[in-house]
Amino acid sequence: MSIHVMKKVVVGLSGGVDSSVAAATLHHQGYEVVGLTLWLMKGKGQCCSEGMVDAAFICEQLGIPHHIVDSREVFQANIVDYLVSGYESGITPLPCSQCNKTVKFGPMLAYARETLGIDKIATGHYARIRYDAKSDRYQLLRAVDSNKDQSYFLYDLSQELLAASIFPLGELEKTQTRQLAAEYQLKTAAKPESQDLCLVESHGSMRTFLDQYISQTTGDIVDTNGKVLGQHQGIHHYTIGQRKGLGIAAPEPLYVVAIDAGANRVIVGDRASATQPDCTVGRVNWISIHPPTTPIQASVQVRYRSHPVDVTVIPLDGNRMKLIFDQPQFSITPGQAAVLYDGEMLLGGGIIERNQDAV
Repeated sequence: MSIHVMKKVVVGLSGGVDSSVAAATLHHQGYEVVGLTLWLMKGKGQCCSEGMVDAAFICEQLGIPHHIVDSREVFQANIVDYLVSGYESGITPLPCSQCNKTVKFGPMLAYARETLGIDKIATGHYARIRYDAKSDRYQLLRAVDSNKDQSYFLYDLSQELLAASIFPLGELEKTQTRQLAAEYQLKTAAKPESQDLCLVESHGSMRTFLDQYISQTTGDIVDTNGKVLGQHQGIHHYTIGQRKGLGIAAPEPLYVVAIDAGANRVIVGDRASATQPDCTVGRVNWISIHPPTTPIQASVQVRYRSHPVDVTVIPLDGNRMKLIFDQPQFSITPGQAAVLYDGEMLLGGGIIERNQDAV
């Protein structure tokens, strides 16, 4: 007589509808589910006190255990300090992919294995995973719902993390997630969508958050020839490609084309000046394929909401690569992620490096 062994999984619960449905779906599929909430910071927002209360309520509804891990120090060191030092040096860091790898997935899996003896974790991310026997790799795919696809933020996960992860919402449209939440009568069924970064949600705006950490130092706004056009109140208030809020009267639209932290200058120019034929990318992580050794063709997203564009990828030493765009691209922003795709499969990605020619 065979004994049925129930599959166990630790589900990351933020207190939002997506993670709630992920937990409920796995629970209804027969998994033994343990809820885990990471306490990232104080204040409002799904990763904070309010989210923890809702996450606890969901676990109570489902009749599953709920664990809370105080991750505030890890979050401060890996995300807050990372953001502040990035903005101080004149780049625009992307916290979400960094957070997924160093604050969420890695620590979640470690806690699941070491404390609970469970080998699988799940989240409410909209993405899919499949195993490819030919390459012996787990591959990261876009979600079925292209409007909600979050694979871009997961490019930095390792094979180990991908192999241990489940994304129950990857095959669902967002409307189906809401329907399931209502069917399961989850407390979070009608909870509004989180629109911003957790830090922005918590502090009101990125500017307000940064002003708590970075002193506002006045400096020059100059054109590409070095002519002073105005003053800024801190380089951390600006990002490449920005047009609004420059406070400069000019006959043609001006955009931020570079930020020179050393000279405390913001450099502006016309749209052509903010357009590049190529860029270099560092801290590259190849996730779905083995690292290429010769140039490959792919499509790239240079920010979360940008459309993929065709690109030639030239591998460089030291986990770096050069991207040559088929068509020059506007507003290539140092600190943001350049993420490569082949159709629905995410190949890998990295962090856009500063264009030394621009400063």
